[in-house]
Amino acid sequence: MRVRPAPWLLSLWQQDRKIREMRKEPQERPRHQREGRRAGVKEEIKADIKFKSAGPGQKLTDTGEKVSKERQNQQVTKQSRQGPTNEAQMAAAAALARLEQKQPRSRGLTSQDSIRNQVRKELQAEATVSGIAESAGINVMPEAKEEGSSNLSVSGVYFTCPFTGAILRKDQRDAYIKEAINKHSDKDPVAASIMKIHTFNRDREKVKLGVDTIAKYLDNIHLHPEEEKYRKIKLQNKVFQERINCLEGANEFFEAIGFEKIILPVPEQETSEEYYVLSEEALAHVEKLEEHKVTLQGSEPVRAQLARQQRVFKPSPLAAQFDLPGDFFNLTTEELKREQKLRMDTVERLTVLRTKAMREKEEQREMRKYTYTLLRVRFPDGHILQGTFYARERLSALYSFVREALQNDWLPFELLSAGGNKLLDENLAFNECGLVPSALLTFTWDTGVLEDIKASGAEQALEILKPELLATVENLA
Repeated sequence: MRVRPAPWLLSLWQQDRKIREMRKEPQERPRHQREGRRAGVKEEIKADIKFKSAGPGQKLTDTGEKVSKERQNQQVTKQSRQGPTNEAQMAAAAALARLEQKQPRSRGLTSQDSIRNQVRKELQAEATVSGIAESAGINVMPEAKEEGSSNLSVSGVYFTCPFTGAILRKDQRDAYIKEAINKHSDKDPVAASIMKIHTFNRDREKVKLGVDTIAKYLDNIHLHPEEEKYRKIKLQNKVFQERINCLEGANEFFEAIGFEKIILPVPEQETSEEYYVLSEEALAHVEKLEEHKVTLQGSEPVRAQLARQQRVFKPSPLAAQFDLPGDFFNLTTEELKREQKLRMDTVERLTVLRTKAMREKEEQREMRKYTYTLLRVRFPDGHILQGTFYARERLSALYSFVREALQNDWLPFELLSAGGNKLLDENLAFNECGLVPSALLTFTWDTGVLEDIKASGAEQALEILKPELLATVENLA
C-alpha cells in the first residue's frame, strides 16, 4: 500500500526545490534565459538613471509655468552659493575706481549724428584741458547759421569771374562761366573751343585721352602735309567716337581750325560716310595747326576765382568769435559720401581703444571735410585783417594775402597760430594745420626787424597796413 506524504512535508519539498534551482550557476541556465535576464538588468539601470536626472517630483495638478519658475529659482540659488574669487573682487574694484575718475558720458546714442556730436564734445573737452582755449586764437567748430543772420562774420562764399570780374555766388559760378565762354566763341572760336574741352568736361582722364588723340591727328598732318589720308578723319571711326566725339567742344575745335564735314564715298563700296577734311586754306598755313596743338595741350579748366572778401576791423575782444554762414558747411555729392564714411568710421572708433596719435590723425581727417575757411590776422596795433580761403590752400596764399596789405611789404614777418606756434612751413595746407573752418592768427615782425624798430624808437609810430585799407576799417560786431 502506497503511503501519501503529509501536506506540510510536500510544501517543504517544493520550497527546497525552488531554492536549489535559484542556487544554480548562470552558465547552467539555458542561453535564452541568460540573455533575457541581462536585457532586463540594462533596462532597469537606464530607467533608474533617467528617473534620477528628471529632477524633483511634481504633482499632476501643478502647471508647467509653476514648475519652470521653481527650477529657475533652484538654479539661481545654486549660482548664488558660489561667491566671487579674490582676483575677481580686485578687478571689479579697479574697474569701479577708473569709472569714478572718468567724466560721466551720456548713454543711449541712437543715431550716427548723435555719436558724431558726442565725439566733437569730447575733442573740445580735451582741447580745453590741454590749454588750447578759444580765446587763444582758434575757435571750436561752430554750428552753421542761417543766411539771414545779421551778425555773420561773412555774408557767404563768393567768386570772381575771370572774364568780366563779376562777383558770383556759389550756385551761380558754373552757369555764368559757361555763358561767358559761349559768348567768347564769336571773338575767338579756337580759344573758346579749347576752353570748352577743358572746362565743360569733368572727367580729367577722358579729357587727357581725347586731347592726346587730337594732338596725334594734328602731328600727322604737320609731319606729312602731302599725305591725303592724314587730312581726313572718319567720324564713325571707333577711336574718334570713344575718345573725341564724347567731349563737349571737340567738334567746335576741329571746325575752328579749318576742318569741314564732307560726305565721301567709301572705296570699293557703294556706300558713303561723313569725314572731317582739312580745307586747302588751313593746309596752306599748316604751321598754325602746331600752335593750336600746343595751346590745346597746355590749357587748364577755366574756374571762377574765390573772392577773398578782404575786410579790416578795429581792435576788438571778439576777434576769436566766428559766426559762419551755411556756405561753409554745404557739402557736394563727393563730400557727402566722404562724410558718410567718416560717420561709419566714428561708430567703429568708439568701440576700440585709441592712442594719442590715432586721435590726432582722426582730428586731421575730420578737418578735411571743410571746403572753405575764414581766417583773421591780428596785428600789433590791434587791427584785424580778414579773408576767405580754400581749406586745401597752402599757407603761402595767406602770407601773400597779408603781404599785399602791408605798407612795407618787403619787411619779413611771421604768423603765429594758437598758443604762439610759428607757421613756418608755407607748403602746408590750412586743413593740415587745423585752421579750418575758421581761426585767428597773430602777426609779428621778424626778430631782426623787431629789434631794429625798437632800437629806432619808432615802434609806436610804425604804420603796418596800407592807408587805403585803414580808410575802410569797420567795427567787428
